[in-house]
Amino acid sequence: MIQVSDGDQSKWNLALNNARNIQTDLGVANVDIEIVAYGPGIGMLKLWLDYRKKREILQAHHAERMAAIEKGIELPPLPPQFYGPEASSLPADMLQQQFKGRHIALPYLRSGLMWLLIGAAISLALYADHNVAAWWGGVPAAYGLSRLLFYFIANRMNAGADARGDQSKPKE
Repeated sequence: MIQVSDGDQSKWNLALNNARNIQTDLGVANVDIEIVAYGPGIGMLKLWLDYRKKREILQAHHAERMAAIEKGIELPPLPPQFYGPEASSLPADMLQQQFKGRHIALPYLRSGLMWLLIGAAISLALYADHNVAAWWGGVPAAYGLSRLLFYFIANRMNAGADARGDQSKPKE
């Protein structure tokens, strides 16, 4: 039994390597290994299990793809669910498909305006009191501007995709 109660990745790697070494030395059939995780170790266990699941899916997809290549069959790409909620890792055309048909205006517009106005209020308050530190309000204002910029770019991409979709439809 191996116990891990730390969120440190090096200690997790040490515990997993120890388990692997015991199995190698004594034989997998001859030993039962249990790793007990609690505290911050549970978070690390979740990350490790998610990683292992994605690795297995990717290996299966790769083997399937290699078999299809040998037979000359074209396979679709990995499903977007594989990438999880991190849309930043998706290519631009996949993002465009994801936003197609959606109006993503309100969350980004609302938060962008909110942060921009908070930054302006902080700048005004600091300018009134200290006259020098007013630039600190630029931090939330810059974040608000980035949200507004994303809002305008994403809606332009969405409008472009909708326009291209309308041109491809036959007119009645």
